Amino acid sequence: MDLKLTGKTALITGSTAGIGFAIASRLAQEGVEVVITGRNQAKLDEAAAQIAQIGRVRPVLADPATAEGAATLIAAAPEVDILVNNLGIYEAKSFTDISDEDWHHFFEVNVVSGARLARHYFPLMLEKNWGRIIFIASESGLVIPGEMIHYGTTKTAQLAIARGLAEQTRGTGVTVNSVLPGPTRSEGIVDFIRSVVDNKDAPEAERETEFFEKFRPLSLIRRLIEADEIGSMVAYLASPLAAVTNGAAIRAEGGIVPTIA
Repeated sequence: MDLKLTGKTALITGSTAGIGFAIASRLAQEGVEVVITGRNQAKLDEAAAQIAQIGRVRPVLADPATAEGAATLIAAAPEVDILVNNLGIYEAKSFTDISDEDWHHFFEVNVVSGARLARHYFPLMLEKNWGRIIFIASESGLVIPGEMIHYGTTKTAQLAIARGLAEQTRGTGVTVNSVLPGPTRSEGIVDFIRSVVDNKDAPEAERETEFFEKFRPLSLIRRLIEADEIGSMVAYLASPLAAVTNGAAIRAEGGIVPTIA
């Protein structure tokens, strides 16, 4: 299927590995020039080299979780057609152990980074009457996990920002949506699962089974999502073919779309 994205430009944050890298790779395959970001020059160069084999890529060393990093990124890519706010962190932590510093850090990385970029790119998209903003949230934004309440709360905040922006797109060619993946195979997920299951020395497959039984019992697919699967979903939402999908929060494994404009 031709997603009609050739010639578009996309900025994907947190894109040197995992979901962000998969999204950037999928968009590059569709003829999009992708701007990828990271904080580590070596990882950024490696990711850019891989994507360059399939399409056009522009790497920018910047961290939009800081005001200075966001300014650097915007200066390097002052205008884009597609913004994918993927940058995010997570951890398992007892609620009583989550410090004020933890709360502020999670909001800076998971929420404020995307708000900073949307604040710049959203008006430009409205002005030219076309654009896509996609927040990579999480199912944890709807069903807050007891083992990482601070993370889930930031994902709920992302949904609120996305919906609020979508309300301002009425009658335009701009859409703002959220994708809510369940647990996805990426860097750190193996260690995360080991940190929360009881049998930490069990084979990886058994730990994964225990994790879904105890911590994600509502999962429909009962397995980790592959990053490429999220990449394909985001590529569709970014395309002109998804013009009627706006203000939606799409759960990656359940297909829940609360609102279709």
